[in-house]
Amino acid sequence: MDPGYIKAFVSSIQNVFTTMFQLQVSIGAPYVKGDPSPKYDVSGIIGMSGDVSGSVVLSFPTDTAGGIVALFTGTKLEVGTADFADAIGELVNMVSGGAKAQFKDKRVSISCPSVVIGVGHILARQSDVPCIVIPCTTDCGEFSLEIAIRENAAAVKVGASAAVARTA
Repeated sequence: MDPGYIKAFVSSIQNVFTTMFQLQVSIGAPYVKGDPSPKYDVSGIIGMSGDVSGSVVLSFPTDTAGGIVALFTGTKLEVGTADFADAIGELVNMVSGGAKAQFKDKRVSISCPSVVIGVGHILARQSDVPCIVIPCTTDCGEFSLEIAIRENAAAVKVGASAAVARTA
């Protein structure tokens, strides 16, 4: 995976949390994930398609998710309600959209978010796409951003052709 994509997501998550919640986000060392289970119990999921495809998961412990949703909505929402799920979905949407905007010369669409809440849930991913986990910490608690995306072959060829054209 191009390190520029990781940088785009780090920049986006810091921007969203600072702007929306006045929360600083400390970023831990990214690592390649082996286990298909998210580390936490609340997961917001976005799919990406086009020149870049795959999935992005924002995963929270229940308490952290509750605190961040309360900051986001201005009220405490019960975990598992439709409004709670909508808030988590909107968070992953904002983070993914902010990162996507930084993908230079790429045509990428993001899906409507999905939210899964429950202990030990498993999210299936493409087996040939590595998943990079970015651990994050705020005053509300820890959470993670899981990125499993790749450039599609046609996009790589077009990008290489554009680079050759610019140098000619």
